[in-house]
Amino acid sequence: MKSHTRVAIIGGGVVGCSVLYHLTRLGWKDVTLIERAELTSGSTWHAAGGFHTLNADTNMAALQGYTIGLYRELEQISGQSCGLHHVGGITLASTPDRMDYLRAERAKHRYMGLDTHLVTPEEIRELSPITNTDGIIGALYDPLDGHLDPSGTTHAYARAAKKQGADIILRNRVLSLVPRTDGSWEIITEQGVMHAEHVVNAAGLWAREVGEMVGVNLPLHPMEHQYLATEKIDEVVNRSTELPHVMDPEGESYLRQEGQGLVIGFYEQNCDPWAVDGTSWEFGHELLPDNLERIGDSLALAFKRYPVLAEAGIKTVINGPFTFAPDGNPLVGPVPGLRNYWSACGVMAGFSQGGGVGLILAEWMVEGEPSRDVFAMDVSRFGDYCTKPYTRIKVRENYQRRFSVSYPNEELPAARPFHTTPAYGKWQQLNAVFGSGFGMEHVNYFAPKGEEPFEIPSFRRSNAFETVAEECMAVRTSVGINEVHNFSKFDVRGEKAREWLDHIMAGRIPRVGRITLAPMLSPKGRLIGDFTISRLEEDVFQLNASYGSQSFHQRWFEQNLPESGVSIRNISQQRIGFQIAGPSARTLLNRVVRADVSNEAFPFLSITAMQVGPCDAIVQRVSYTGDLGYEIYVPANQQIALYDVLTEAGADLGLRPFGMRAMMSLRLEKSFGSWLREYKPDYMPAETGMDRFVAYKKEAEFIGKQPALEEKQRGPARKLCTFIVEAEDADVVADEPIWIGDEVVGFVTSGGYAHYSEKSVAIGFLPVESIREGLNVEIEILGKRRSATLFEGMLFDQSGKRMRG
Repeated sequence: MKSHTRVAIIGGGVVGCSVLYHLTRLGWKDVTLIERAELTSGSTWHAAGGFHTLNADTNMAALQGYTIGLYRELEQISGQSCGLHHVGGITLASTPDRMDYLRAERAKHRYMGLDTHLVTPEEIRELSPITNTDGIIGALYDPLDGHLDPSGTTHAYARAAKKQGADIILRNRVLSLVPRTDGSWEIITEQGVMHAEHVVNAAGLWAREVGEMVGVNLPLHPMEHQYLATEKIDEVVNRSTELPHVMDPEGESYLRQEGQGLVIGFYEQNCDPWAVDGTSWEFGHELLPDNLERIGDSLALAFKRYPVLAEAGIKTVINGPFTFAPDGNPLVGPVPGLRNYWSACGVMAGFSQGGGVGLILAEWMVEGEPSRDVFAMDVSRFGDYCTKPYTRIKVRENYQRRFSVSYPNEELPAARPFHTTPAYGKWQQLNAVFGSGFGMEHVNYFAPKGEEPFEIPSFRRSNAFETVAEECMAVRTSVGINEVHNFSKFDVRGEKAREWLDHIMAGRIPRVGRITLAPMLSPKGRLIGDFTISRLEEDVFQLNASYGSQSFHQRWFEQNLPESGVSIRNISQQRIGFQIAGPSARTLLNRVVRADVSNEAFPFLSITAMQVGPCDAIVQRVSYTGDLGYEIYVPANQQIALYDVLTEAGADLGLRPFGMRAMMSLRLEKSFGSWLREYKPDYMPAETGMDRFVAYKKEAEFIGKQPALEEKQRGPARKLCTFIVEAEDADVVADEPIWIGDEVVGFVTSGGYAHYSEKSVAIGFLPVESIREGLNVEIEILGKRRSATLFEGMLFDQSGKRMRG
């Protein structure tokens, strides 16, 4: 065994071999894969081998399309067959909501270039005569779907990588990992010690154990998964072409042809987590005991949907473990808190996603960042809140929902509430309907008294519609109160703090007592953060951004910190409070402080320490509602005192609590963008309008400066626009295609209903040559093209007098 390698990949399943191949493809040849047994010895060997492009996240769907398209190339390079069967796939819809979901997915595929089709029950029977279409409304057909040989495909990746210079070491378990001071690693194995500049954890079923070697609790858990292979079936034997895959969400099953019989697998409700206390190193090329009783209800539904199964003999039962993350997507990228330790784990759909995971991780390692926004599978999307029991509960929930409809307004209940603020009990008393992000509860809206605090999941306007309208009206006509805990908060201080912020942020750094809005860019000029920078003292700053991206941002900060002169602390749960917003917000604040809060003394984008009632507070004059507003921060143990002071003082002003549903409606009236919708690593400043916050002329060579300058000089090819939509009972969510005539020319990034203005609003990209005030377009919502008009102004406070006055 050699003593040194640039990259050591731990794990010889399809994902590890894909990472190995893609690193060599991008030019890193000194790469080594270390496998404890033989290739495919974990989950890979017993996988059903299906592949598909359907995924709620558009970038994930695109990467799945990349994976599927890669297989022919792999066969040519490696000389190894992948056993490809491009037979197409049908996803059935038996309810109006399921059909709405498929219409929404089909609409996304239009601008993604995926050739999917909605089909009728008659067309389903033509494609798959063995499918009983009773109760079926329609389906989505994808000609790219199919299946392959898991072992052959894994070996194709491995052979292609070896031809390009990679090494593979088998039957050599990694025993421990020891970090060196220079960021590299000593890998202690059964065959000796290897020094690696980078380590990739692609250990699959053993990824938790390989994480624990370096003190990391990766949010993963294996689940038992069963599928059956039948004996020969005449209706299959007598066909001249292979049957397509059929996914029956109602029956929680997938079905495909296997030789002269069928394979059917289930994601049943009565599911079992596996290896709760860890995966044994002795486990490997073996299966778990059959448990047909667990899938009895699903089998009964399968016999109705596919009558030929009722008479078919069972040839084989496969019951094996697969590893899942809490949301079902992979965990990929640099692990926060560690240097040169990378994750490629939790890829439960390895033959749909393995190629894309390998590509993205290789780009990240070789080029410094991936070529697209991959937050949906970034390991940093989870944080320390993911304890082992929390992870297990959420993984089980995700497994049970594998074939469930994903509604845009749905909040999943498992392991909740988990993290809460002191105000949680107050909100419960007011009949709050809660959501959750990054493990933290937040209020979505307040249900009327006597009504169950539950928002009915829907693709259309929900039962929350009228109540959210009332909350918006309260903010615009009097004053509203809302928690500010769902923004991340970082305390940055030190003699080099200003210099460091000037380097890491593309915007201006404020003077003491002031606030600036600043994008944070990647080295290629892409948006990786949308920050509020507040300067409390000469060398003390507060940064605010997305609560759900705090681990993502913390990782970037740590990767770019100087050796001394700057300290940074995540204080997101320690410094919390409320925002008050609306025309009476200043009147309310004035009642509870001794300080002068007039516009002259405390103008827009100011920050100062104040005594608010009995609390020592930090007050910022800024509001995402686009109205006159203030954000008031206190230590967590003073939040209830702050609430009591504000509510007592604001009672005669009509103070009303409002939630995130209202907040996201109000921001539309100012065309304010939202992180990971309008602003994300797919986009650059000028195309999103964030260039107005980039200090291109400042002396500091901020990260991403040159690419950002080049984009500004050449001009963007597309820009964000706001549209007023002639909607009916459904508004845009995101990713809907925008039509001009019979051509899809753009896509929606976000939108909804602006209640105060009584307009359905969409924000989305159009080519710059098409943009003009009053342009009429059509936006496809749930399969219907709705007329929409481009609007270049603002629906509320066009002049900014209310917000700034």
